[in-house]
Amino acid sequence: MSNDQLICQEFARIIGGQEGFAGGKCVATINRNEIKAIILGKRFRVTSSFSFESRNNRTGRALCLGRVALLQNEVDNFVASILKQGITVSSVHNEWFFDDPNLTYVNIEDLEDPLVFARKVRRALRS
Repeated sequence: MSNDQLICQEFARIIGGQEGFAGGKCVATINRNEIKAIILGKRFRVTSSFSFESRNNRTGRALCLGRVALLQNEVDNFVASILKQGITVSSVHNEWFFDDPNLTYVNIEDLEDPLVFARKVRRALRS
């Protein structure tokens, strides 16, 4: 197992998600099972995903990204916490016209040690 794969396991554990590693990219996915979303009359499984790739072995920094699915009343606290911790919010948007409840997606990005990024994300998710 490579060093990045070991880091990926810890990354997913910190975030609280399921880990996947392929092609040099680590992805941790969190299922939002508590959100009973419906799109066009059908159940929609809400997930948030976080990743890192292109990790520099010398500095430990990597491209760290996130796509966070939130209820509208969760957005302000999450965004405030992420910004306070120095992570860039690259977009806030909806993806569906006919979702119930209405979901908002927040995309985040940083060049950071993946485990530091994961701890920051975990704090923001708990805010």
